[in-house]
Amino acid sequence: MDNIRFYFLTIFLFYTCSASTPNFVLLFADDLGFGDLGCYGHPSSLTPNLDRLAAGGLRFTDFYCTSPVCTPSRASLLTGRYQTRSGTYPGVLYPGSRGGLPLNETTIAEVLKPVGYATAAMGKWHLGVGANGTFLPTRQGFDQYLGIPYSHDMGPCQNLTCFPPDVKCFGLCDVGTVTVPLMQNEVIKQQPVNFLDLERAYSDFATSFITSSTKKKQPFFLYYPSHHTHYPQYAGSGAAGRSLRGPFGDALLEFDNTIGNLMTTLENTGVINNTLVFFTSDNGPELMRMSRGGNAGPLKCGKGTTYEGGMREPAIAFWPGTIRPGVTHEMASTLDILPTIASLAGAKLPRVMLDGVDMTEILVNQGKSKREAMMFYPTDPSEMYGLFALRLGKYKAHFYTRGAPHSSSTPDQDCSLFTVLKAHDPPLIFNLEADPSEHYPLPLMERPDLQAVLERIKKVKGQFEASMVFGESQISKGSDPNLEPCCSPQCSPKPSCCKC
Repeated sequence: MDNIRFYFLTIFLFYTCSASTPNFVLLFADDLGFGDLGCYGHPSSLTPNLDRLAAGGLRFTDFYCTSPVCTPSRASLLTGRYQTRSGTYPGVLYPGSRGGLPLNETTIAEVLKPVGYATAAMGKWHLGVGANGTFLPTRQGFDQYLGIPYSHDMGPCQNLTCFPPDVKCFGLCDVGTVTVPLMQNEVIKQQPVNFLDLERAYSDFATSFITSSTKKKQPFFLYYPSHHTHYPQYAGSGAAGRSLRGPFGDALLEFDNTIGNLMTTLENTGVINNTLVFFTSDNGPELMRMSRGGNAGPLKCGKGTTYEGGMREPAIAFWPGTIRPGVTHEMASTLDILPTIASLAGAKLPRVMLDGVDMTEILVNQGKSKREAMMFYPTDPSEMYGLFALRLGKYKAHFYTRGAPHSSSTPDQDCSLFTVLKAHDPPLIFNLEADPSEHYPLPLMERPDLQAVLERIKKVKGQFEASMVFGESQISKGSDPNLEPCCSPQCSPKPSCCKC
């Protein structure tokens, strides 16, 4: 009886708190591993604001992105669809890419606009620029944008300052292309970007957007895909040298500081109790960078692979008065964020095949997930190979495995660039509850229970692959140097003359 009373009380409180339309803040880290945050067990990371969100909100242990690299993962987050449907594969987009997230795809921002939301994005877009800004956020449902439209290593960085007073960025980054620009909406504001002031600019942008929306009594959606903790790490004076973890730790601390500034703004404007804040990351850590590359905790391998370390991510949902503090072991994904936000906002879902499910029951009641399975595509998905792996319940089956350059520095040879594609028939099966590190494949011989599991996995795999229609590859459209963002389009010689 007490449980029934509590259930109805929770529902009553949820709808009472939601009488006014909720706001949404979506925080998306870059190349952050499952084991990188203090609240996920890292002994020397300094992440007080994220730790507070975890202590006061719901922390996920089994949350997945859809790709072990940037562009496809971001496409899935914003559309609720596997990247294969939208054509955001193989690999990632570049400054001069001809393609981008197709404009007929519907983003979270475009779902929310018809029900009156103000929308803004700041940070790393990485879903295309295109001719005349065709694929920028302002063409994809966002009212405002401030940020670098792709990875901040996609331009020469050896002469740029990444830490004060004048510590140059580590490595060369991408040479032979324009320096990375800071864009405001569709106009280049600064080129090259000043890394030391970048997070302050983002904090100011977010404060202005939230304050303005609140004054207008307009619900808002703020999307903050951070550049942290992607290579090359950078940090301004508020974080540089202040962590115990070196450059990676300083970059992570700066990201955490920006989140702290966002939370302060939500509190000062009086909307924190009516705002869902959701945090996760785009893919696993770039282990090839060693101490500058993040940590997957107990999980196997990292970025670029379909092992758990490449695609299982930290995730936190925070909403005072609506989400009770706790930990959930339910399976969920970045795919589920769009349908969840649409449900909470009373918005219509896009009339397309969605791969996400509504997580409201998990968030509000710490209930069961509607997600039955999670699919694992490699960085270069194809119809010929199909899924590399599939998780059903607590079991994960690997049909193909291979290493990746992004994860090559670990002692585990399965992660190495030199570990080539290997087919498994029957697939390797792991019990992720007992063996999240994927060390011990389960023996199928004389195990009728596992044979039954394998048959269910094959059935789910077959049904899913039959439903999958691969979109035209946007990345295979190639690049044109003339499409690289330049603040002085007529200058010469390019790309070195693109400065302002």
